[in-house]
Amino acid sequence: MINWKGIAVVVATLILLSACLLDPRPFDEGAWRQSVAGMQVEDLYSEHQRDGVFFNPWLGSTRGFGGLIRWQLSTKEEYTDEAEEYLPELIPELLDRIEQLKADKDFLVWIGHGTFLIRIDSIYFLTDPILSDRALLPKRKTRPAMNMEELAGLDLPLQVIISHNHYDHLDVGTIKALPEQSRIHVPLGLRSYVQKYHKGEVVEYDWWDEKKFNGWRLTSLPAQHWSRRIGQGRDTTLWASFMIEAGGKVIYLGGDSGYFIGFQEFGRLYPKIDYALMPTTAYHPRWFMHYPHMNVEEAVEAFEDLGADYFIPTQWGTFRLGDEPPGLAIQDLQDLIEERKLDEAQYLVPKLGEIVELE
Repeated sequence: MINWKGIAVVVATLILLSACLLDPRPFDEGAWRQSVAGMQVEDLYSEHQRDGVFFNPWLGSTRGFGGLIRWQLSTKEEYTDEAEEYLPELIPELLDRIEQLKADKDFLVWIGHGTFLIRIDSIYFLTDPILSDRALLPKRKTRPAMNMEELAGLDLPLQVIISHNHYDHLDVGTIKALPEQSRIHVPLGLRSYVQKYHKGEVVEYDWWDEKKFNGWRLTSLPAQHWSRRIGQGRDTTLWASFMIEAGGKVIYLGGDSGYFIGFQEFGRLYPKIDYALMPTTAYHPRWFMHYPHMNVEEAVEAFEDLGADYFIPTQWGTFRLGDEPPGLAIQDLQDLIEERKLDEAQYLVPKLGEIVELE
């Protein structure tokens, strides 16, 4: 049973203490980069569960409840009005436009946050689906390109890929709306939970598990993150990124992750990645967010490590999960492209509901 009284006490305490705001902790970028440089590739293949708790064997996290409280009680960075107001445009009538495509046309479309609908070789994939108005508490800033009724009406055997159990990636309302013939792919520890809300097949993955289906393959890969959910203890279910191989195309799904040595290893193992869907959210304040989330500079570095052809940002423009405005990631990305004179054609920033035809 959820201890709502305890939760209410914590919230009330935070509100009372907020009058005594703390200065943000300083962050040593150089020390963090040294920690990253010290990671060992072999640790990616090491034991990562002990006594029922999962962990990242290449670098432990020092984040805890005390850090969370300090973040909530710290003064916040101020952003420009432009940054606060910048949000993605929504192109309506997505399903009508998909019906007008040739049946053999491969595409991906951003539904919102980490949710993408992908069609490759007539196989439909749906990533981290959340169509609900809230991710537990944070409210959507933009509507999804598809609603619950439209999702439920899809007469398709969707391959649904869920990266971990946080509320903005595993949404019960959206799972309930999935067509029954959908197959859901989840990291270790989540199958029984998801089966409560979905009558179809649920497949569970440890890191490095590779499963072959009819004409395509899905591999679960490490990510530098964590897990927690009401009713599920800290790190008692696994988190992951995934690699889709289908129809001669290779697509990396980054889920949620901080920057780590895994990206270099994935690039070595998969030398021809076509598209990399890279997380770009919740990276402020840097002192608190650097371990489980990449800033935009790190996301670009991870993309370069992967050696992928195209970068597609995910999880921006929908929920405010960190201090920064939801649209700041794209402004930071545009600034970085200009500053470093990167090849702008490699960085795709689709609108909500925009159909991106895959090459």
